[in-house]
Amino acid sequence: MNTRHATSLVAAGAAIVMLLSGCGSTGTSNSSNASDSNIISVYGSEPAHPLFPGNTTEAGGGKVVDQLFAGLVTYDAQGGIHNEVANSITSSDNATHYVIKLKSGWKFTDGTPVTAHSFVDAWNYTANSANKQASASFFSTIEGYDDLQKPDVDPKATLSGLTVVDDNTIDVKLSQPDSAFPVKAGSHAYMPLPESAFKDPKKFGQHPVSNGPYKFVSWQHNHSIEMVKNPDYKGNRVAKNDGLNFRIYTSPDSAYADLRGGNLDFTNTIPDTALTSFQSDKSLKAYNEPGGNTLTFTIPEWLEHFGQNEEGNLRRQAISMSIDRKTIAEKIFHGTATPAVDFLAAPISAYSKELKGNEVLKYNPSKAKELWAKANAISPWSGEFGIAYNADGTAKNWVEAICNYVKNTLDIDAKSIPMSTSDEFLSNVDSGKMTSAYRSGWGPDYPSADNYLVQLYDSSSADGKGGNSGNYKNPEFDAMMDKALSAPSTEEADKYYQQGEEILLQDLPAIPLWNQNATAASTSAVSGVEFDYGGGPVFTALTKK
Repeated sequence: MNTRHATSLVAAGAAIVMLLSGCGSTGTSNSSNASDSNIISVYGSEPAHPLFPGNTTEAGGGKVVDQLFAGLVTYDAQGGIHNEVANSITSSDNATHYVIKLKSGWKFTDGTPVTAHSFVDAWNYTANSANKQASASFFSTIEGYDDLQKPDVDPKATLSGLTVVDDNTIDVKLSQPDSAFPVKAGSHAYMPLPESAFKDPKKFGQHPVSNGPYKFVSWQHNHSIEMVKNPDYKGNRVAKNDGLNFRIYTSPDSAYADLRGGNLDFTNTIPDTALTSFQSDKSLKAYNEPGGNTLTFTIPEWLEHFGQNEEGNLRRQAISMSIDRKTIAEKIFHGTATPAVDFLAAPISAYSKELKGNEVLKYNPSKAKELWAKANAISPWSGEFGIAYNADGTAKNWVEAICNYVKNTLDIDAKSIPMSTSDEFLSNVDSGKMTSAYRSGWGPDYPSADNYLVQLYDSSSADGKGGNSGNYKNPEFDAMMDKALSAPSTEEADKYYQQGEEILLQDLPAIPLWNQNATAASTSAVSGVEFDYGGGPVFTALTKK
């Protein structure tokens, strides 16, 4: 899904608990124009799923859900953690038992109160595999999770580790130590839901009732999603504007043209065609800052010749070493991306340029050919190599460049495979129906290496239960992640995260490419542009004359 980060990352459970204790479409306008009062029109893409927080794992829906809902905690621009609906989150028994106290007085936009049941019922719904929520794996360390993943599970079955003590108290028992739990508690998966969400999930997904900075107004599919400032919001992210209008586009170029024409206020998706000029365009305000997003592409293990075995690993390594990341970054991204050196982003404390095996991320054509030949000795290559992407995004040029490098280096047929919309593309990714490699990437949900590694590559996140869309499974890697979550300090946890990354560098379940900057542009009337710890825009800070 995808987009967020931190500098003092997550494994230090005791430190964290101390911190928290007491703490296509043309996008043409409809009811609100870019010039309307202080309603900010912003670039958006059609969400891949109905607007249930626990089923939102991609940017189109993520931007919207972020503004509508408020969780237990929020994160500041440096990745610091602050209580939101939580009054305190305290830990005992080596991070296997948490007690959460809620603040009183919060309510949903339908007037019903936000209580302990609002959280626990939402978590149970998301974790239960019968409900097919994409963020189920976020609850994998809570007692009873495995029972909820059985094929014949009762849709009303709940996590045995969750207990509602009273309206403002939640008791959480874990099946293993999880020092990241208080940090995960601010992610989409952990947002509360009102009773109406469970009475009519289909209706709720199209017209959500929430408790965040904004109140939902309307969703005109493939056109716009509108929301207004929530006057009853009691948290840390009070909106400086009167509302947001997410204009849904199938082309970043169309959005950028609307921005330049004054028909859109803000975009954080700069098209390839404007990367060389947007910072010097005097008709706009431009922004280019370090960010936390990663760009990758995934070669799923079910493709012929790419199993999780020696042949598959050799071929993934060969393809990775066929790519000149530095040249592509210079010629296509024009100073808005840097070549990847690991699976994380620079703001994350476990990020390292010194990992054993990271030479597979460096351009080395001769070595690539050697590895490909070794794979051919195991099983001769046949067919073509393709990388799929959504044509309504900004991947076209870099995907084509990668395919050209692979084709020229390995002397095989390689091509890009455009899919018309994000919705179509993500539907195929989420359902495991991809018949080629595909573009991927990550914008963090919470400030931790756990979010990049466990949620994308741990076995608990595979099989449709999380972000591990390629169904990568390696018990050795899983064990390293468990050790990181059990570590008593950030420093010790980072060592385990890095050892886990060294396993990933051998297997390459996804191939790291670049870390993206936070880039954006607005009309001259807009002010207050800020970015969060992961490089995403802080929409509540936007305002205009």
